[in-house]
Amino acid sequence: MLSADIPPNQTIYIKNLNEKVKKEELKRSLYALFSQYGRILDVVALKTPKLRGQAWVVFGEVTAASNAVRQMQNFPFYDKPMRIQYAKTKSDCVAKADGTYVPRDKKKKQEEKAERKRRDEEAQQSAAVNVTTAQNGGPTASFRQGKPGAQEAAAAPNNILFIQNLPHETTSMMLHVLFQQYPGFREVRMVEAKPGIAFVEFEDDVQSSIAMDALQGFKITPQNPMSITYAKK
Repeated sequence: MLSADIPPNQTIYIKNLNEKVKKEELKRSLYALFSQYGRILDVVALKTPKLRGQAWVVFGEVTAASNAVRQMQNFPFYDKPMRIQYAKTKSDCVAKADGTYVPRDKKKKQEEKAERKRRDEEAQQSAAVNVTTAQNGGPTASFRQGKPGAQEAAAAPNNILFIQNLPHETTSMMLHVLFQQYPGFREVRMVEAKPGIAFVEFEDDVQSSIAMDALQGFKITPQNPMSITYAKK
């Protein structure tokens, strides 16, 4: 699937995406899925007729992009296998960082300005969250009572995980995409009456433990590190 004439770079190009998914949900899901491979600078997805079903994910490092291309090729994302390769051209934010950016037409400049403002706001919020969590002892400290790990110890191992601190816009498909990477995954159950929490079921408690250890503190958005415990039996 990779084109031999396209050299590795920080930006990956994804196609064959489900066109029915709304743009903002698509971008959040891509961010959640690919941030496990490294720091993400930007996610670009447009809904113009020519660019439907396509997206670009910009990583901070080339190695992160390479791992994502290799590991996520043909990964089932919203019921369609993703086709991934390195982007042919350097992303705008990378070009700006290394001084090679060439301005485009006025309309695109306005779009980029709005996008930069959004990213700056997210970066500021993320920095504030990181400072707070560092002071409190870790990414999930604010959701625990007592010493770190106390909440996990309170509930006996279970094949069902209890997920907290999810952003309210989280969908079951977003969690499905994250947790189905781990063996034994069965299903996701959202709680409509209580946004921000969900249950994820595995075949046994060994498999659920693997997923919990891997995704504990995972940030679906910069402001929301997941808090994962065993569901009470």
